[in-house]
Amino acid sequence: MLRIDQARAFPRALGFVLAGVVSVSACDGAFAKSRAKKTVLERSVMETSIAGMTAPPVRFFTINQVLAKRDSENHPKPGNIEIASLDTSQGSGAKVISDAPSPAAVLPATSEEPFGLFTFRAPEGLLWTKWRGVEARMRADLKSIEACKADSENCAAGARKFVAVTRSAAELGLRTRVEAINRDVNTAIRYVGDYQQHGVADLWSSPLETLSAGIGDCEDYAIAKFAMLVAAGVPEADIKMMLVRDMAVRQDHAVLTVRVDGRWLVLDNRYSRLSETRDLPHFMPLFAIDHTGVSLFAAPYAARPHHESETDMLPAAEVDGFGGGSSLPLAL
Repeated sequence: MLRIDQARAFPRALGFVLAGVVSVSACDGAFAKSRAKKTVLERSVMETSIAGMTAPPVRFFTINQVLAKRDSENHPKPGNIEIASLDTSQGSGAKVISDAPSPAAVLPATSEEPFGLFTFRAPEGLLWTKWRGVEARMRADLKSIEACKADSENCAAGARKFVAVTRSAAELGLRTRVEAINRDVNTAIRYVGDYQQHGVADLWSSPLETLSAGIGDCEDYAIAKFAMLVAAGVPEADIKMMLVRDMAVRQDHAVLTVRVDGRWLVLDNRYSRLSETRDLPHFMPLFAIDHTGVSLFAAPYAARPHHESETDMLPAAEVDGFGGGSSLPLAL
């Protein structure tokens, strides 16, 4: 049996343990020193590298430069390059020439149309059909008007009234001529809605039809004034019938506009005075109709997300005192 002498073994074991601890401590200290040196060395190398690095300058470029560079690489032959914008102030290393007009030429600050707004051709629809139909009847009216000029004693009452008003107005200055025709037509016609007169929601009459009947609605007033102003010598390019939304009474309405000395004047069947379009902020212009056809006003339509179709407008000018309100749609 193996027997260990505890008296002698304990001091020896204690010595071995102390020696191991010292050895481990020495190793840990050496490892710590080595690690610290490595960390210091790594930091030194990193700082030296960062200090020696030179930051590249910030580069600014435009889309034109990128497109021009790619175009020059794909097409080395000299020639004009179409670009995506008008800013060619930055050099691109290639010949960059734009044939696009300047922004001012593309979109002037204001339009020369009534209310200073831009218009575009309206899509084909019922408004075009109505206008073409009334234009055809206006041309037919001219035969009766010419016959009445030759023999005023043997002509219908409507044609006689047309000739008398236009002859008298033609001798006046432009603005006075416009005022006279506006006043005379407003006096000669009594307002009656289409339902009361024709039994339908909306029907446009020719000038002689309206003058012969002595009644009509706002479109009929405007159409009669249109024809009379042309007969009195006002250029067609300076005359437009306007379909507007009168925000003051929340009704659609038709008026005539005439350009006098560069300003568009409004002839309204409800008033004898003339007003400039800029003085009628409660008018929201919707359509302009003239010898070229039917046009839409761009700005009001863009601002009316609720206007989902061309058939959600009320009949024109059926306002209090002129036929009463109505919720019937104006089929365009």
